[in-house]
Amino acid sequence: MADEPKGLNKPVKLKADLAAFLGAESLPRTEITKKLWDYIKGQGLQTKTENGAAMNAGKYIVTDSKLLPIFKNTKSTSKSGSLTDLTGIQVGQTINMMQMAAVVGANVE
Repeated sequence: MADEPKGLNKPVKLKADLAAFLGAESLPRTEITKKLWDYIKGQGLQTKTENGAAMNAGKYIVTDSKLLPIFKNTKSTSKSGSLTDLTGIQVGQTINMMQMAAVVGANVE
């Protein structure tokens, strides 16, 4: 009998917006992050400047209409106390790639 997956490899239940986007009810966090990055890179949604135009390179992710509902679910405080509040984000605005962990965390149960 195989060991149960643990930690980041353990499947987690996805909230509705992320489940609809990824076409799955549950996935491991590693797979969620990979699929989000595959989409971002596939759509050329990275930029080097905050709220810059998409140029497929850089540390900022440009919000498009498909990512918007997922990003808008994000309002969390990290262990270090910094708040990630994307509830007011709009299409064309950016998030820092370092906020992706907060986005994933806010969209799983």
